[in-house]
Amino acid sequence: MSADLNAAKAVIDNAQDVVNQAIEHLAATGSIDHQQVVAYDLAHAAAAVETGRAMLDYGAKGDVEAKLTCAFIADAVAELAAKLVGREEAWGVQAQQLGDAAGFVATYRDPSFLADLAMDPGPRHLDPDFEMVQDTFRRFAEDKIRPVAERIHRHNEDIPEDIIEGLAEMGAFGLSIPEEYGGFSMGGESEYIGMVVATEELSRGSLGVGGSLITRPEILTRALLAGGTEEQKREWLPRLASGEIMNAVAVTEPDYGSDVAGIKVTATRTDDGNGWLINGVKTWCTFGARADVLMLLARTDPDRSKAHRGLSMFIVPKPRGEGHGFEFVQAAGDAGGAPGGGKMEGRAIDTIGYRGMHSYEIALEDWWVPANNQIGLDAGLGKGFYYQMAGFENGRLQTAARAIGVMQAAYEEARQYALDRVVFGKPIAEYQLTRAKLARMAFLIQAARQFAYEVARKMARGEGQLEASMVKAYVCKAAEWVTREAMQIHGGFGYAEEYAVSRYFVDARVLSIFEGADETLCLKVIARQLVANAGKAAGD
Repeated sequence: MSADLNAAKAVIDNAQDVVNQAIEHLAATGSIDHQQVVAYDLAHAAAAVETGRAMLDYGAKGDVEAKLTCAFIADAVAELAAKLVGREEAWGVQAQQLGDAAGFVATYRDPSFLADLAMDPGPRHLDPDFEMVQDTFRRFAEDKIRPVAERIHRHNEDIPEDIIEGLAEMGAFGLSIPEEYGGFSMGGESEYIGMVVATEELSRGSLGVGGSLITRPEILTRALLAGGTEEQKREWLPRLASGEIMNAVAVTEPDYGSDVAGIKVTATRTDDGNGWLINGVKTWCTFGARADVLMLLARTDPDRSKAHRGLSMFIVPKPRGEGHGFEFVQAAGDAGGAPGGGKMEGRAIDTIGYRGMHSYEIALEDWWVPANNQIGLDAGLGKGFYYQMAGFENGRLQTAARAIGVMQAAYEEARQYALDRVVFGKPIAEYQLTRAKLARMAFLIQAARQFAYEVARKMARGEGQLEASMVKAYVCKAAEWVTREAMQIHGGFGYAEEYAVSRYFVDARVLSIFEGADETLCLKVIARQLVANAGKAAGD
């Protein structure tokens, strides 16, 4: 069966009209906080539509590509219809407005059509330079990460130093650092797409051992580029690029996750003006033990009514720790002039997956930080929230790339197992249900990948902030389904730790939680921006 891309475009245009009408209805009838269920579903529906649009160009590149595109769009529209049915009044849309898509959906969701896509996820269509990036990082993941990934996961071990050193030698920590500061970024698409490609391949090897190692330097790099003084950039960026120092991010607190404006950790200037004393507790500080510095957001203005305007960002030096907890006491003169007596204690938070880096709750008591380590110095006081946002700007796109890598690994394992496993006299890969599941994995992964590439191109042009949130929300939810079904295809063996697919499943579960919890991301970022855009359009 051939694929009809003209019909696919018409269907996705119709879906876009339905979503737009629902957004306008939401904007006109009340606040998002009073329509959270609708707003949440709309955010995901809008993300699916954008993903479908990104697939249209991909579909024009070949027969397999066109079939994957039509299959994805049919699936996305079917999910949109499921969200809409029974909630037409709340959406301000009639279900029959999707009626013209029924024939298209029936054709490209037909099990016999999907069965032919089970074993061919389609080419990526990367430029040669990015193909080389993919090959380089895939080889490293295959040779260095995969052989130790299962052991680290099962025993909750630390990431071996040779992996960190190997990535440093490859320049992985300097992908977003400009060349003038010792990195490898020349700006433009090469920076963003290169990061997506590298992150996917490392995550395919292991989310915890490889895929997330380059995220933290990326976050601190962008915060420094956004607000650091020239001296701070020249001091820290070359050391980040070379891997001389590794950083963790200390933003979240026990009572404040996505709502960072309310954080309680304080930074108080010392009487001599040479430093700051940090007091309070941070949590979910991933890689906090091994890190040489923390990128820490603290309240420098005690007037809590200023909310996020009273926050500043610090680079907090610390000794390296290992294992499942640490406790440090500053001696006089530490970090270039500490008065002594400052304490830092880290308690490891055991997690079901995403192991290797470890996450910590970190308590700080009069921990001294040099005055020069406050990002932006006087000009940066009260701007820490904005530097954090700049730091996380690419984090959502990168998290989507991590999800794609995990999905790709799960799909490959499930496909091979289905070919090898014989049940009732034939390989389970020959059964229609298995093939339909594998096909859905294939087109979800390719659609996620192509949308991530498109968002990377937008971000290279200084655009795409909304789309970065969309790709993160959509892809991370998709990763949960893909890894679950990959596990299911393995049957009882999927539940055994000896098969890597069980690791992919528990690793995928974290993706919708960090870098913006799915609910907060959908309600506070995506839906809010969609409603704001609708309001602007109405006022034009």
